[in-house]
Amino acid sequence: MIKRTSQDIRRLNRFEVLRRFYAGAGAMSRQDLAAATGLSFATVANLTSELLEAGVLVEAGHEDSSGGRPRARLAVNADRGALIGIDIAETSVHAELFDLTLEVRHSVERPLPPGDVRPADVVEELAACVEELLRVSGVPRARVLGAGVSVPGMVEREGGVSSFSPYWSWHEVPLRALLDERLGLPLRLDNPLRASTVAELWFGAGREVDDLVVLTLRAGVGAGIALDGQLYRGFTNSAGEWGHTCLALDGRLCTCGNRGCVEAYVSTRGIAQTWREVAPGDERATGPDDAATVGALARAAVERDPAAVEVIERTGRYLGAAVANLVNLLNPRAVVLGNQVVDLLGEPLLTATYEAVTRHALALPHRAATLRRSAVPHNAVTRGAAAFALEGFLDDREVFGPVSRTRRPRDRREGGRSGSSGAES
Repeated sequence: MIKRTSQDIRRLNRFEVLRRFYAGAGAMSRQDLAAATGLSFATVANLTSELLEAGVLVEAGHEDSSGGRPRARLAVNADRGALIGIDIAETSVHAELFDLTLEVRHSVERPLPPGDVRPADVVEELAACVEELLRVSGVPRARVLGAGVSVPGMVEREGGVSSFSPYWSWHEVPLRALLDERLGLPLRLDNPLRASTVAELWFGAGREVDDLVVLTLRAGVGAGIALDGQLYRGFTNSAGEWGHTCLALDGRLCTCGNRGCVEAYVSTRGIAQTWREVAPGDERATGPDDAATVGALARAAVERDPAAVEVIERTGRYLGAAVANLVNLLNPRAVVLGNQVVDLLGEPLLTATYEAVTRHALALPHRAATLRRSAVPHNAVTRGAAAFALEGFLDDREVFGPVSRTRRPRDRREGGRSGSSGAES
């Protein structure tokens, strides 16, 4: 059993209170926050007092309170500092600078060299992205509260180690230590599965449902999982490697070394291979860039090329069968499909996928689940990575140290029931 200290609980509650401001509600009163989070008013008052003192929240006017004194409305202070979210993809590094409201201010992307990418290559391009963001934005490095870095594969989060990346044959790469030498910023590392899921929890489907699965579909494939509104990581932070579950016994060779993995059929690489199998003489299916090949496939399907239409329908059948396994296993309220493959193939892929899910999923969990396309604006991975950086800032004991039991929030005289402020706070 995992035991949480009162300080752990306080950090989780602080994060939950702040997350409510990013759920599209705008400015909120303390009473609104207590109702939205289920925490007592006294707990919310203490937490918002900390956030106000740290400059994370600001007062944004007042509202009437049914005859009592006006209630202060609070909002996130966009100017408190900047956050950086970085998506290390299989072929490029994409980085974005956010203000504290997690609005994108500047973006930059740099390609990675083809072939077997070395850690030094990634560090070099990532550092160049950060320098360009700071130069273009004019934001001093000291005002950056942290950077979140998403790296494909398995990540040992606490140590900042890329444990295994099948695309580049990385094993136990101390990526955070390497980046520390170049960036000099607080860093949080994780992978695109969890970054995309956090983005959905804050800005997408997770604002409506608590149990969801977020599918990342690009050169790598995986499933981010949220249960009861919380990101599920698993014991070794490796939950969600759905792309490396078996779809076809003795099937195609996967980048992980096994055969028949989901990723071998529904990633950009897998879809390009399907096109070559369906139309072996079509030169459009033979390019070296798998994403560009899938883009060409989408254009051919729009023109009703029979082979292209067949490839998308076949991919939908593969994907639907694999999604049905998740629906049966996890019983989510929503399955969210996003990233490169969905952006390129769009509704034809989603339609074929939904039909296959209907055929393969059990009736009861299928009725409960909705299949939807991600609506998170911009790059969901960089936005989720920036949220990891914000989480790191909220965990900073120099900013949010232990609170004395005798401390009282500045707004304690505000109306409302005080409730209990025991371990819940």
